[in-house]
Amino acid sequence: MLIELDRIGKVYHTDEVDTYALSDVSATIERGEYVAVEGPSGCGKSTLLSILGLLDTPSSGSYRLLGREVAKLDTSERSRLRNREIGFIFQNFNLIGDLTVYENVELPLTYRGLSSGERRRRVAEALDRVAMSHRARHYPAQLSGGQQQRVAVARALGGEPAVLLADEPTGNLDSKNGELVMELLGELHDAGSTIVMVTHDRRFNRYAGRTIGLLDGRIVPEDVAAAM
Repeated sequence: MLIELDRIGKVYHTDEVDTYALSDVSATIERGEYVAVEGPSGCGKSTLLSILGLLDTPSSGSYRLLGREVAKLDTSERSRLRNREIGFIFQNFNLIGDLTVYENVELPLTYRGLSSGERRRRVAEALDRVAMSHRARHYPAQLSGGQQQRVAVARALGGEPAVLLADEPTGNLDSKNGELVMELLGELHDAGSTIVMVTHDRRFNRYAGRTIGLLDGRIVPEDVAAAM
């Protein structure tokens, strides 16, 4: 099993009030799955994705990634696992403006201690998979939004992760470029990638194999999710 969540809870404490972002969330995701997480704004989707991506920790419950209990990992082990096994695709692309397309894709690989030859191979393969090899020497500002998101996908792919986490990957794109990015993710899934995607746009759920619906921080049945 790739991902195992058992009764995950997340509470944000302040002096005035406790906010329950997630409550009693249990789910499993196997290798090769394409899972969409949907629900209204504020339902806990991004919090769940942050926990899956080891960017945040649950307040309660158990999270196992690749058979490892995340709570038992120290900071360096968590960072290493995140860098090697998780690829992130963000709504805002998060590309570095003064680096070229090639350099943006290569940057996460430099933290791995890979040889320059291995980095070149991975960057070339990743850019080829998203049809952006011809833009390798361009800068983000020279690209359209759709092209920037393709580069962001290539950056995630370069690390050859166990899972791709996509947080509203079409949120800053027009409908045409949104469809193109979703088609790309579909192609990557067909080629074997595991994808967990947070989305507010129900049109894109058709690309996923199944949907997890969230409401008020809790998982709801699929028929309830479909009606939201």
